[in-house]
Amino acid sequence: MPNKPDFPLRVFYDGSCIVCAAEIEHYLKLDHGGRLQAIDISVPEFDPELFHIPLSAFMFELHAIDGNNRIYRGVEAFIAIWQAFPVSMKYSVLSTIVTMPLINHFARLLYRGFARMRAYLPKKHDCTNGACRINKTR
Repeated sequence: MPNKPDFPLRVFYDGSCIVCAAEIEHYLKLDHGGRLQAIDISVPEFDPELFHIPLSAFMFELHAIDGNNRIYRGVEAFIAIWQAFPVSMKYSVLSTIVTMPLINHFARLLYRGFARMRAYLPKKHDCTNGACRINKTR
């Protein structure tokens, strides 16, 4: 990843997806500096037109937009999220490894596979008013 994100980083996730919501909730619990802002794209009031990105693109893969409106998608979005934790050796090492050309190629392939099957994963059933939210909101 050539540019480090400018925080805060807006992370767009599908709150109706059990795996997606759990992953973002995990990162929010680690974020004590307010560097991440989670935006649930599954709620009716989410308007993708504000970001000039179709909802189908948001639904297909994880998106993150930094303070300078740079857009990170898929694996790059995860790398941007991991950079929100500069003191974490775990995420620093993971970020370094995943940016290596051969590893990055395989990470992208794996993520694309996950993105394609994500629609078939179980959905959250604890939704109220048609909206699913993770426990910690920003």
